[in-house]
Amino acid sequence: MIFRLSQKLAKKIKEAPSQSLPLDRNPFADWSCHLFTAERTQFIILANTPSLYSAVMYGRGIANDGQFIGRALDCIREFMVHDGQEFLYRKFVAPTSGTVRFSKALNRSVTGSMNDLIRCGTLWLTERDLSPFDTSFKLNKMPMSLLKYGNPREAFKALKMEAGNGD
Repeated sequence: MIFRLSQKLAKKIKEAPSQSLPLDRNPFADWSCHLFTAERTQFIILANTPSLYSAVMYGRGIANDGQFIGRALDCIREFMVHDGQEFLYRKFVAPTSGTVRFSKALNRSVTGSMNDLIRCGTLWLTERDLSPFDTSFKLNKMPMSLLKYGNPREAFKALKMEAGNGD
């Protein structure tokens, strides 16, 4: 599993990835992560790199890579189960979680799309007073230019078809 860390998040968890790894062969095992602040509260967005399927969690209390990995995997699992994606989690994400590698961002397109997700997420977290969990559901329904104006949830479900063809 690959976690692609923003510079802010890498500094927070005291990790310094030196290179950008190529996209993981398993598209479900590649996640881009960024730390952001909304009204003085830290949040972390975890976005599946190829689909931008996202989960938002609180950043408070995460001070090292071990805490980050544990909380990130719990957040991804919990969100996917509540979103009806438990099968995908058990089949494609969970088996890869035993070995985690850190990397720099994949490319500017993903970074820019994540910044768009963060802007909308910040609005929903602060002005609409939504929880990180509810914000995640809204983010996954947003049309994204990187996905040819499809939404992250549908793009993530389409990854299942690609991964399923290799079985």
